[in-house]
Amino acid sequence: MTTQRSRQTGGATSGSSKITTDHSEIKKWAEERGAKPASVKGTGGNDIGVLRLMFPGYGAKKSQSLKEISWDEFFKKFNENHLAFIYQEETSSGVKSNFNKFITRH
Repeated sequence: MTTQRSRQTGGATSGSSKITTDHSEIKKWAEERGAKPASVKGTGGNDIGVLRLMFPGYGAKKSQSLKEISWDEFFKKFNENHLAFIYQEETSSGVKSNFNKFITRH
């Protein structure tokens, strides 16, 4: 079983980023923004491929490059690739942020 963790980077101010491997925290953050788990089409062969979150209003052209997947598939790939999730709750101006990035755990 993978150890789930969270930490904050850049101080405790608006606009600071957090990093986590906690599945519940990632899913909650995404669902609060209407985002769905997805993979980039054509990046996985027989595999799921590169993970992304698909947000509403993403744009027709860009959304065509993403394929919605289940949270179970998403987190299986997340764990297999030893990923962590960097995200931001709010921008520095206090607006809800969609900033996120998947990185390799160190």
